[in-house]
Amino acid sequence: MIPIAPQDRVFILTGAGMSAESGLPTFRGTNGIWRTYRVEQVASPIAWARDPKLVWQFYSERRRRHHTVQPNPGHYALARLEEELGDRFFLCTQNVDRLHEMAGSRRVTHMHGKIFQSRCERDCERPPFDDDWMLENGAEIPLCACGGKIRPHICWFGETPFGMERIAAALEDCMVFLAVGTSGVVEPAASFVRYARARRGYVRTYYVGAEEPLNRAFFDEVLLGPSGELLPRLFALQAPRMNADERG
Repeated sequence: MIPIAPQDRVFILTGAGMSAESGLPTFRGTNGIWRTYRVEQVASPIAWARDPKLVWQFYSERRRRHHTVQPNPGHYALARLEEELGDRFFLCTQNVDRLHEMAGSRRVTHMHGKIFQSRCERDCERPPFDDDWMLENGAEIPLCACGGKIRPHICWFGETPFGMERIAAALEDCMVFLAVGTSGVVEPAASFVRYARARRGYVRTYYVGAEEPLNRAFFDEVLLGPSGELLPRLFALQAPRMNADERG
């Protein structure tokens, strides 16, 4: 169990391992995405400049795959925890899917973007927008009003993740840090647990996932197993103490 006191602020970081339990492939696993595509082919500004149709083909396939999956019990467990904690809960995900939202989570920071959002390649005044367009045979990539091509709203390799100021502030305030299904390899997310401990002194740190992360040394407790099985029974919320006046 992970005890959560009434004053605790909880930071949750989720990674590809959690989505894999719902049927979405990870990047580096046995059936990972990068066994079919190299990073430089589909997920970098260089790839976009070289062959934007190949990039859109890759992300169109991922959009199609997303329509076939559902949240697992771990997603629902985090949504229930958010209901209990309110603004003491901060959920940051490395995943671009919308499984957290489908399970009922409302406060989700997608540091690597969202698979069903797009934006102008020129970063013009048009903000990112919801989009389920997919590249079909012979189709042309849509253009923005400014003339730029529409690209997936994804943080590619070599780009700065989204929401880093909010993430840093939440890490500074958190008292409980929980990583779920992350490899502990990809930066800057791999350093979040270390940053939280350095900024606040003692922070209780936990990891849940099928395999030990590379940054295992920074966690007080590592719980190995499917997050969909472990998370629903992991949280012990402590009720606030009442003073004499409240007790009557």
